[in-house]
Amino acid sequence: MPQPVYIESIGLLGPGMNGWDAAREMLAGRAPYTHAPTELPPPAGLPPAERRRSGPTVRLALGVGQQAVAASRRDAAQLPTIFASSSADGQNFHAICEALAEPDPLMSPTRFHNSVHNATAGYWAIAAGAMRTSNVLCAMDGSFGAGLLECVLQVAGDAEPCLLIAYDTGYPEPLHSHRPIPDPFGVALLMTPQPTPQALAQLEVSPTQAGADTMPDAALEALRKSAPAARALPLLAAIARGDTGAVVLDYLDRLRIRADVASLGTAARA
Repeated sequence: MPQPVYIESIGLLGPGMNGWDAAREMLAGRAPYTHAPTELPPPAGLPPAERRRSGPTVRLALGVGQQAVAASRRDAAQLPTIFASSSADGQNFHAICEALAEPDPLMSPTRFHNSVHNATAGYWAIAAGAMRTSNVLCAMDGSFGAGLLECVLQVAGDAEPCLLIAYDTGYPEPLHSHRPIPDPFGVALLMTPQPTPQALAQLEVSPTQAGADTMPDAALEALRKSAPAARALPLLAAIARGDTGAVVLDYLDRLRIRADVASLGTAARA
């Protein structure tokens, strides 16, 4: 039998979604969803030099991670982390391609160090003062699912909390036409091996070949399909409603993730 873990807190940033508390009624279907540009907060905790070097991807990842940590009232420096993104910093990739296409190609050191997939984890470590382990994953459209599985296994195996941060930002043209991600979307799940007073839900995961759940609202379904991190929306909606039951999440072409959710009542009381 899968070993359960517990979702203690959630961070959320996306179009029309500025935090878990602000989005919960909308995700539960008790309030209408209205699309609006994603609001990316300043990268809190970074020294001035790192703030200047950071871009939208860093602001998104740090923003959702810091929301989840603040809601849990834990020390971010003591949390192992897992970062999952399908492409990391698309704006930076575009700028590098432009520079390399020049007659005299010159590479900015800042552009270079932001080009690696684990750059966001480095910025998080600086902002949080964290020296715990950090895994950085990419699985194209299955990136959220890969991060979710890794976090659940790590929490169950190591018997300590872990923070999952999944995030996607888009590319400028011409890359946007080949890999369209219209809006930045990020979600953070802080998971624990045992229930805590503020825990939102119990979670068990297992592989399945069943079809993925969709969102009943057409605009939210379009958002779910628009970015790999947004594949989390059916799980977030189940937690927002206080459901107990199974949710099937997109993962790989022939494999999905069954997430058995058991509400602990906190979502309904909040």
